[in-house]
Amino acid sequence: MNRSFNIVVSSLLLIFTVGRADAQWPGFRGPNGSGVDSSAGYPVEFSPARNAAWVASVPYGQSSPVVVGNLLYGTASEGDQLITFCLDARTGREVWRRKVRRDPVQAIYKANDPASPTPAADASGVVAFFPEFGLVSYNNDGKVRWTYRLGPFKNFYGMAGSPIIYGDKVLLVCDQLAGSFVIALDRSTGRLRWKTGRPGISIGWSTPMVFRPDTTRAELIVLGTTRLDAYDIASGAERWWLPVASSGALGTPLAHGDTLMISTLGSNEPFMPAFATVLSQYDKDKDGRLSVPEFRGDADLGEHFGWIDENDDKFIVSQEWDTARALGVGEWGSIAVRPGAARGRLEPGAIRWRFQKNIPYIPAPLLYQGVYYMVKTGGIITSLDPATGRILKEGRSPGALGDYFASPVAADGKVFIANTEGKITVLKAGAEWEVLAVNELNDEVHATPALSDGRIYVRTRGSLYCFMLLQAMISLMTFPWTSVRR
Repeated sequence: MNRSFNIVVSSLLLIFTVGRADAQWPGFRGPNGSGVDSSAGYPVEFSPARNAAWVASVPYGQSSPVVVGNLLYGTASEGDQLITFCLDARTGREVWRRKVRRDPVQAIYKANDPASPTPAADASGVVAFFPEFGLVSYNNDGKVRWTYRLGPFKNFYGMAGSPIIYGDKVLLVCDQLAGSFVIALDRSTGRLRWKTGRPGISIGWSTPMVFRPDTTRAELIVLGTTRLDAYDIASGAERWWLPVASSGALGTPLAHGDTLMISTLGSNEPFMPAFATVLSQYDKDKDGRLSVPEFRGDADLGEHFGWIDENDDKFIVSQEWDTARALGVGEWGSIAVRPGAARGRLEPGAIRWRFQKNIPYIPAPLLYQGVYYMVKTGGIITSLDPATGRILKEGRSPGALGDYFASPVAADGKVFIANTEGKITVLKAGAEWEVLAVNELNDEVHATPALSDGRIYVRTRGSLYCFMLLQAMISLMTFPWTSVRR
């Protein structure tokens, strides 16, 4: 009887977990970075004990999972090994795992890790970016197709921008203290198609997206720390740019018809004191510079010394301090931009609206079913009218305060928002959104969840979960179980 029951259950599980071969969540935040999936049937309530189709143990990494067809890809690191893994998206079974070596090993800020960039995938395989290696491409069987070495990078906080695949190109933005650039590689061979420098652009961690305002052109849109840029995808030539202010560009822009929407956290006044003020407090040897030992007693400034010390000589001088102090001052906030057919610097009239309240730092915004969403630390959720920037609703997820690193994603009339404590809020989407549930995973969540074919893939510190509606499977199992018992 038990053997028969197991056969029936296994058969039903196989039937129930067959996914669409064309299921797509191919990169950071899914299709073109939008954070939106078009399929239905997503659960509102889930946990390790409820609506969990499977759970897989995976090594640590802050990158998000991506899904193409029945394959799920992710990246991680263990010691000096940089890992790309592939799971069966239906069952969680590991299909393959491949490694490359960290070279050179670079010290990065504690909040980052060597596998922060999210991979990009298509029907032929996956491309992973590791800042301590470069780009590596695998086919669906885990065979290396090509590699392209990059780095070392000069970014105190580490790199985190993810590659994207568009047509026959792999596109990647590498913003750092000096020598920032954007590159395009041939998807099949890894050959360099073009490389465009980004002079004057400092550190950033954003992922580009493709903007097609009409059928005549496709532009690569890059959100940097001090400007928004558009590049011709075919040649890498710069088309237009707009000055913006940011404490560090993160996330990805969004498209709304012929309009682009971005979100940057900044300020109207410098958040750091003047250099003379800091000298009077910390410059113990009165040499007009600030050294690491002089900062040792200040937890905030001492911890971030390496970001300000641009030339790594272990001293901060007035020019370095003033450069850091100016970061984030200017035109910041949620901004809607209609570039039209402009070339060069955009005129002020290209800005349709700007909103400067409850702006998140790390989570990217979400545009879903005519509502623009933002979520920030403290569980604060703000929604806007994307046409006007008018506020629609402000509120909180009362059961999920805490910090937020993951970006919101949406499907099936629902918005999913994960905080670092592993609490995932599910909203009923709409101008008057409402909290439907707060689900607890009891483990850290730093990565943005992936949505595909009614399944929610959530990466915690040591596991990868697949959540889906299981009521149908339970109903199917009832009759066979009764029959077997008879």
